[in-house]
Amino acid sequence: MTRRSATAAALARAHAPVFSALGDETRLRLVGELSRGAPRSISQLTGASRLTRQAITKHLRVLERAGLVRGVRRGRESLFALEPAPLADARRYLDMVAAQWDRALERLKDLVEE
Repeated sequence: MTRRSATAAALARAHAPVFSALGDETRLRLVGELSRGAPRSISQLTGASRLTRQAITKHLRVLERAGLVRGVRRGRESLFALEPAPLADARRYLDMVAAQWDRALERLKDLVEE
């Protein structure tokens, strides 16, 4: 394995938990809800959903393990807030992959047009 491919593999492994967590429609919706501002309680996040509080809690725990949300206990209630850094890192990773594809397609175009 070349150094470049080892680095690419390490980057993919590092970002996999974020993409895995975002691969679920409910979790993606929760990230969207939390991106709108202030931390929200499980009750607030459950309000517009047909899912139970327990189901929402499980999804939030997956997002928390991926570093996408942070839960804070306030009295009897847990509030969850979005952690934007992992999303920004994932965006940079996708930009890097897109640039690699652009270069590969440009090389293919040059080869075909010769």
